[in-house]
Amino acid sequence: MKSCKIALYPGTFDPITNGHFDIIERAGKLFDEVIVAIAESKDKNPMFDLDDRIQMARLATMKLDNVRVVGFNNLTIELAHEHDAGVLIRGLRAVSDFEYELQLGYLNNSLDDTIETVYLMPTLKHAFVSSSIVRNLLKFNGKIEHLLPAEIQDMVIRTSQCTLL
Repeated sequence: MKSCKIALYPGTFDPITNGHFDIIERAGKLFDEVIVAIAESKDKNPMFDLDDRIQMARLATMKLDNVRVVGFNNLTIELAHEHDAGVLIRGLRAVSDFEYELQLGYLNNSLDDTIETVYLMPTLKHAFVSSSIVRNLLKFNGKIEHLLPAEIQDMVIRTSQCTLL
């Protein structure tokens, strides 16, 4: 009997970018199921509300059969337990991400040492892409199309215009 490997990819995804999508797509080749978990993250004061971020992630990943999207407002480890996920996916773009991600990995391991953390780097093409870069470009009507999945570009632009008013 084949065991089902479920991976949880938590984050704020404010908004989901091509860098996120790259990691999701590659994780989907490594695991039976990938759950993209969108954190409410009120303390980060996201530009897009939780429902919009969930909808964007669902639109961006709709062609990936083994990916689903959920929202959450609890500990990542608790969410992993709820969905029987044995792996947490974390993205690393640069050395500057490593220290923070390592601390999170150790924290999660201290809460449940049966759940592994796997770090994936986006392809070089997407290594510089981040949600904060997209948000900053949106504030100045900068070009963002090359940074976002095509399925969400209109929604991001339309929703951000309402948010920035």
